[in-house]
Amino acid sequence: MFRIPFILTTALFFTAFPAMARAAESANPGDTAWMLVSSALVLIMMPGLALFYAGMVRSKNVLSTSMHTFAALGIIGVQWVVIGYSLAFGGEGTFIGGFGNMFLSGITPDSVTGTIPTYVFVMFQGMFAIITPALISGAVAGRMKFSSYCIFIVLWATLVYDPLAHWVWGDGGWLLEMGALDFAGGTVVHLSSGLSALLVAIFLGKRHGFPHERMAPHNLPMTLLGAGLLWFGWFGFNAGSALAAGGSAALAFTTTQTAAAAGALSWMLVEWRFTGKPSALGAASGIVAGLVVITPAAGFVLPGWALVMGLMAGAVCYGGVMLKHKLGYDDSLDAFGVHGVGGAFGAVVTGIFATVGATSLITGDLHQLWIQIVGVLAAGAYAAIVTFALLWILKKTIGLRVTRDEEVMGLDQTLHSESGYDF
Repeated sequence: MFRIPFILTTALFFTAFPAMARAAESANPGDTAWMLVSSALVLIMMPGLALFYAGMVRSKNVLSTSMHTFAALGIIGVQWVVIGYSLAFGGEGTFIGGFGNMFLSGITPDSVTGTIPTYVFVMFQGMFAIITPALISGAVAGRMKFSSYCIFIVLWATLVYDPLAHWVWGDGGWLLEMGALDFAGGTVVHLSSGLSALLVAIFLGKRHGFPHERMAPHNLPMTLLGAGLLWFGWFGFNAGSALAAGGSAALAFTTTQTAAAAGALSWMLVEWRFTGKPSALGAASGIVAGLVVITPAAGFVLPGWALVMGLMAGAVCYGGVMLKHKLGYDDSLDAFGVHGVGGAFGAVVTGIFATVGATSLITGDLHQLWIQIVGVLAAGAYAAIVTFALLWILKKTIGLRVTRDEEVMGLDQTLHSESGYDF
């Protein structure tokens, strides 16, 4: 009498077993949901960056400055699908991925990377690829040809960002194999874009009238709103880099918040000390400085060390911004002072304070600090050399800078036939 139930139970078990095996190899729904949200959070950083930069320029350049970010959304959004992802993550080379995933070939809805669909991983990493060259635009506001900018960012993304992403995060990447720590992009994103921004500023030369003519931000509430959106989106940027909804993401979320708050406080205090008054622009800059510095360490340090890093970030990046007054270059919106200096500093001090899933100087591992320094020097040198070559070629061929008359009139009108304000 027990034979039929036994047979049915056995049959059902073996019928279900293949499905169970497939389920074990499929994406985790919770991780997938978190990474979809994280990708969207990073995307919202783009309009945040546009507002942040646009509020800092004069009103005649508010739209042209915003266009730098939105153009990157379109241009790099396409480049990433066509070739960028493949170069960064499409192979196991030491220095570059490969061409096997051009146009995302070889990837299907069933493809899985870790515990998430590969398509989600592609899009999450694509948001990083988009915002990185857009950060460079902070150094070119008000004086670069839009056509030259568009050509520059697609070449830069292909020849600088994609290889660096593979070095640090791609299978077989030499910095990854060496053991370099970069949780969410201190070297790949901020150091590379900030240092490249410095070179672009030098190639372009100073804005007409700088530094004698007053070039105050035209809309600081816009900049503050942009800083708020950047802070909000950065939770996806850093916590999403855990690539799963778990303890690592929770830690990165906490350290990100802590460092951003500490960076804002530190910048205000330093500015108060040296100028006599804290400013809204300083508070916004301090927020971004704290976010930049914690980015490479977000999942590797405890909140207490994130607090220390954020406090240091405000002071260090304030000094980085002041360099332009001492050395005489015109980094219009402080891309190098905040992202270049902050990215390098954050990557190095990760080798001092990392204790979660890694070792560092405070755990007695001097070698990790050395690896971090090597990573900063290598990534910085590579970005600088390739950026210099790209700028030299563009300057000799199509030119980089608008005419004096176009600059004086404003790029909103001369390059886009629009006006940000119609009173």
